[in-house]
Amino acid sequence: MKNYFSIRAIVIGCILLMGSTQSCGVKYSLSGGSIPENMNTYTVLFFENISAMVIPTLSQNFTEGLKERIRTQSRLNQVDQDGDGTFEGVITNYAIGSSGVEANTGLAALNRLSITVKVKYTNRKDETGESDYEESFTQFKEFRGDISTNEEQLTRDIILMLTEDIYNRTFNNW
Repeated sequence: MKNYFSIRAIVIGCILLMGSTQSCGVKYSLSGGSIPENMNTYTVLFFENISAMVIPTLSQNFTEGLKERIRTQSRLNQVDQDGDGTFEGVITNYAIGSSGVEANTGLAALNRLSITVKVKYTNRKDETGESDYEESFTQFKEFRGDISTNEEQLTRDIILMLTEDIYNRTFNNW
Protein backbone atom coordinates (compact mmCIF):
# COMPACT_ATOMS: atom_id res chain seq x y z
CA MET A 1 0.00 0.00 0.00
CA LYS A 2 2.88 2.33 0.83
CA ASN A 3 4.44 1.76 -2.65
CA TYR A 4 1.12 2.62 -4.29
CA PHE A 5 1.09 6.06 -2.64
CA SER A 6 4.76 6.66 -3.56
CA ILE A 7 4.17 5.85 -7.20
CA ARG A 8 0.99 7.91 -7.26
CA ALA A 9 2.83 10.89 -5.73
CA ILE A 10 5.58 10.62 -8.36
CA VAL A 11 3.06 10.46 -11.22
CA ILE A 12 1.13 13.46 -9.88
CA GLY A 13 4.39 15.35 -9.40
CA CYS A 14 5.41 14.64 -13.00
CA ILE A 15 2.04 15.80 -14.31
CA LEU A 16 2.25 19.01 -12.30
CA LEU A 17 5.81 19.60 -13.46
CA MET A 18 4.84 19.08 -17.10
CA GLY A 19 1.94 21.46 -16.71
CA SER A 20 4.12 24.15 -15.17
CA THR A 21 6.81 23.88 -17.86
CA GLN A 22 4.27 24.24 -20.63
CA SER A 23 3.16 27.56 -19.22
CA CYS A 24 6.71 28.97 -19.27
CA GLY A 25 6.51 30.08 -22.91
CA VAL A 26 8.53 27.16 -24.23
CA LYS A 27 7.14 24.88 -26.90
CA TYR A 28 8.16 21.23 -26.61
CA SER A 29 8.09 18.66 -29.35
CA LEU A 30 9.86 15.39 -30.03
CA SER A 31 11.45 16.55 -33.27
CA GLY A 32 11.69 20.29 -32.69
CA GLY A 33 13.39 20.34 -29.33
CA SER A 34 12.44 23.07 -26.91
CA ILE A 35 12.20 26.23 -28.96
CA PRO A 36 10.81 29.33 -27.25
CA GLU A 37 7.40 30.27 -28.63
CA ASN A 38 8.53 33.84 -29.34
CA MET A 39 11.36 32.58 -31.58
CA ASN A 40 10.40 32.41 -35.26
CA THR A 41 13.56 32.83 -37.34
CA TYR A 42 17.20 31.80 -37.44
CA THR A 43 20.31 32.91 -39.30
CA VAL A 44 23.37 30.81 -40.05
CA LEU A 45 26.35 32.90 -41.08
CA PHE A 46 29.14 31.45 -43.23
CA PHE A 47 31.57 29.23 -41.29
CA GLU A 48 35.05 29.96 -42.62
CA ASN A 49 37.61 27.15 -42.53
CA ILE A 50 40.66 28.51 -40.66
CA SER A 51 42.24 25.11 -40.01
CA ALA A 52 45.70 24.24 -41.29
CA MET A 53 44.16 21.91 -43.91
CA VAL A 54 41.84 23.89 -46.13
CA ILE A 55 39.31 21.76 -47.98
CA PRO A 56 37.63 23.97 -50.62
CA THR A 57 34.06 22.75 -50.09
CA LEU A 58 34.09 22.21 -46.32
CA SER A 59 32.93 25.69 -45.29
CA GLN A 60 30.02 25.69 -47.72
CA ASN A 61 29.02 22.11 -46.92
CA PHE A 62 29.08 22.69 -43.16
CA THR A 63 27.17 25.99 -43.36
CA GLU A 64 24.49 24.45 -45.58
CA GLY A 65 24.36 21.34 -43.40
CA LEU A 66 23.62 23.42 -40.29
CA LYS A 67 20.94 25.41 -42.13
CA GLU A 68 19.33 22.20 -43.32
CA ARG A 69 19.42 20.57 -39.88
CA ILE A 70 17.56 23.49 -38.30
CA ARG A 71 15.18 23.88 -41.25
CA THR A 72 14.15 20.21 -41.24
CA GLN A 73 13.99 19.66 -37.48
CA SER A 74 12.32 22.84 -36.27
CA ARG A 75 9.47 25.16 -37.09
CA LEU A 76 11.86 28.11 -37.49
CA ASN A 77 12.15 30.06 -40.73
CA GLN A 78 15.58 30.78 -42.17
CA VAL A 79 16.51 34.42 -42.83
CA ASP A 80 19.76 35.81 -44.23
CA GLN A 81 20.38 38.23 -41.36
CA ASP A 82 19.10 39.31 -37.95
CA GLY A 83 17.36 36.04 -37.11
CA ASP A 84 15.91 35.54 -33.65
CA GLY A 85 18.65 32.93 -33.23
CA THR A 86 22.02 33.46 -34.94
CA PHE A 87 24.75 30.88 -35.50
CA GLU A 88 28.24 32.02 -36.44
CA GLY A 89 31.70 30.62 -36.15
CA VAL A 90 34.69 29.00 -37.77
CA ILE A 91 36.01 25.56 -38.61
CA THR A 92 39.12 25.40 -36.46
CA ASN A 93 40.41 21.92 -37.19
CA TYR A 94 40.36 19.41 -40.03
CA ALA A 95 42.85 16.67 -39.29
CA ILE A 96 43.73 13.20 -40.50
CA GLY A 97 45.68 10.89 -38.23
CA SER A 98 46.10 7.27 -37.32
CA SER A 99 44.02 5.76 -34.55
CA GLY A 100 45.30 2.20 -34.53
CA VAL A 101 48.50 0.38 -35.49
CA GLU A 102 48.81 -3.15 -36.86
CA ALA A 103 50.97 -5.31 -34.61
CA ASN A 104 52.80 -7.09 -37.48
CA THR A 105 53.73 -4.12 -39.63
CA GLY A 106 53.62 -1.08 -37.36
CA LEU A 107 51.51 0.65 -40.03
CA ALA A 108 48.23 2.37 -39.38
CA ALA A 109 45.34 -0.10 -39.29
CA LEU A 110 42.77 2.62 -38.83
CA ASN A 111 42.88 6.28 -39.69
CA ARG A 112 40.77 9.04 -38.21
CA LEU A 113 39.33 12.18 -39.78
CA SER A 114 38.42 14.82 -37.17
CA ILE A 115 36.63 18.13 -37.62
CA THR A 116 36.24 20.83 -34.96
CA VAL A 117 33.88 23.75 -35.27
CA LYS A 118 33.72 26.77 -32.94
CA VAL A 119 30.13 28.05 -32.71
CA LYS A 120 28.75 31.24 -31.25
CA TYR A 121 24.99 31.13 -30.76
CA THR A 122 22.99 34.24 -29.88
CA ASN A 123 19.30 34.18 -29.00
CA ARG A 124 18.01 37.71 -29.59
CA LYS A 125 14.71 36.82 -27.89
CA ASP A 126 16.39 35.87 -24.60
CA GLU A 127 17.09 39.15 -22.81
CA THR A 128 18.95 37.33 -20.02
CA GLY A 129 21.47 35.84 -22.45
CA GLU A 130 21.26 32.52 -20.61
CA SER A 131 20.71 30.52 -23.80
CA ASP A 132 23.65 32.14 -25.63
CA TYR A 133 26.88 30.18 -25.85
CA GLU A 134 30.28 30.01 -27.50
CA GLU A 135 31.54 26.46 -27.69
CA SER A 136 33.66 24.10 -29.78
CA PHE A 137 32.27 20.84 -31.14
CA THR A 138 34.44 17.96 -32.40
CA GLN A 139 33.47 14.77 -34.20
CA PHE A 140 35.48 12.12 -36.00
CA LYS A 141 35.13 9.03 -38.14
CA GLU A 142 37.60 6.21 -38.43
CA PHE A 143 38.39 4.61 -41.76
CA ARG A 144 40.70 2.13 -43.46
CA GLY A 145 42.77 2.87 -46.50
CA ASP A 146 43.43 6.10 -48.34
CA ILE A 147 41.57 9.28 -47.40
CA SER A 148 40.99 10.23 -51.04
CA THR A 149 38.57 7.33 -51.56
CA ASN A 150 36.68 8.04 -48.32
CA GLU A 151 36.96 11.77 -47.71
CA GLU A 152 33.70 12.98 -49.23
CA GLN A 153 31.51 10.46 -47.38
CA LEU A 154 33.47 10.81 -44.14
CA THR A 155 33.14 14.59 -44.23
CA ARG A 156 29.41 14.34 -44.92
CA ASP A 157 28.97 11.92 -41.98
CA ILE A 158 30.95 14.15 -39.62
CA ILE A 159 28.97 17.23 -40.66
CA LEU A 160 25.76 15.36 -39.83
CA MET A 161 27.11 14.49 -36.38
CA LEU A 162 28.35 18.02 -35.74
CA THR A 163 25.09 19.67 -36.78
CA GLU A 164 23.16 17.25 -34.58
CA ASP A 165 25.39 18.15 -31.62
CA ILE A 166 24.92 21.87 -32.27
CA TYR A 167 21.16 21.51 -32.70
CA ASN A 168 20.88 19.50 -29.47
CA ARG A 169 23.05 21.96 -27.54
CA THR A 170 20.99 24.88 -28.79
CA PHE A 171 17.44 23.60 -28.63
CA ASN A 172 17.58 20.62 -26.28
CA ASN A 173 20.26 22.05 -23.96
CA TRP A 174 22.34 18.84 -24.07
